[in-house]
Amino acid sequence: MRSPLLLAPALLALAIAFPAAAQAPWPSKPITFVVPYAAGGFSDIRARKIGMELTKALGQPIVIENKGGAGGVLGTDLVAKAAPDGYTIGSGNLAPLAVNVTLMKKLPYDPFNDVAPVILIENSPLILTAGPGLAARSVQELIAYARANPGKIAFGSSGVGGAHHLSGEMLKQAAGIDMVHVAYKGGAPAAADVLAGHVPMMFEMGYAALPSVKAGKIRALAVTSTRRLAVLPDVPTMNEAGVAGFESYNWQGVIVPARTPREIVDRLNRELNRLLTEPGLRDLITGDGSQVGGGTPEAFGAFIRSEAEKWGKVVRSANISAQ
Repeated sequence: MRSPLLLAPALLALAIAFPAAAQAPWPSKPITFVVPYAAGGFSDIRARKIGMELTKALGQPIVIENKGGAGGVLGTDLVAKAAPDGYTIGSGNLAPLAVNVTLMKKLPYDPFNDVAPVILIENSPLILTAGPGLAARSVQELIAYARANPGKIAFGSSGVGGAHHLSGEMLKQAAGIDMVHVAYKGGAPAAADVLAGHVPMMFEMGYAALPSVKAGKIRALAVTSTRRLAVLPDVPTMNEAGVAGFESYNWQGVIVPARTPREIVDRLNRELNRLLTEPGLRDLITGDGSQVGGGTPEAFGAFIRSEAEKWGKVVRSANISAQ
């Protein structure tokens, strides 16, 4: 019979080696990518392209799960409460991460502590569009009309607290004008009513507005970025149009549950930074008039906090509430 003292080192070696052998390297199974909005929209389109490219890079399927509702809260909460093991990632968006913290009385998650930033994917300027229901041919003509007719001009949006809505509120505050907000259940029906002349104007996403602008069905009065867009070189920025300091974007990035291992966050960040330099994803982003993101998790985290502060001021000043 072998002595227990002789067996002990062998058993200890097995105990140490077994977990290492049993733990498969990440990723070893499909990854769920949660989109906090319905299929077919801005966030969903990007997530599906990112998912395709990450599938190739990581060697595991990226499964898109659309979890819309409550201004992005439901889907973001799903990410916040998921196991921090790298098998749930999410689309990190303006409203659920930076606006709703002020807009809503209570959130089921803490956007600064319950999710971890991975990377900013893109900044998307909006286009101030005018339909046949608006005679103004410039931002200054729009402002002059609104000042002469307080409360008689309306602007559409995708819903309370979204980039479309808040950009309109920012214009009201910056120009000192009174306009009526008309909230729709999504950007598409709002844009359709601008096109039909039922609502005079709205701040639209580039991917939605560009086809109608280029076809001459609606007019682009200005863009909300600090630089003109390559896809609309003749359209001024809001600053150039006379609204000083105006800058507004819809944006999205990638987030994971808090406490996800740093090596997984770094791997995702590295792969996504690389993908943003390649034509497939980069051309899709710039083709819509958006700006390519990138950078570190820390930079994205700081950006989210700065956006929360910026839009918090607009929300409080306009006394907007979603509850």
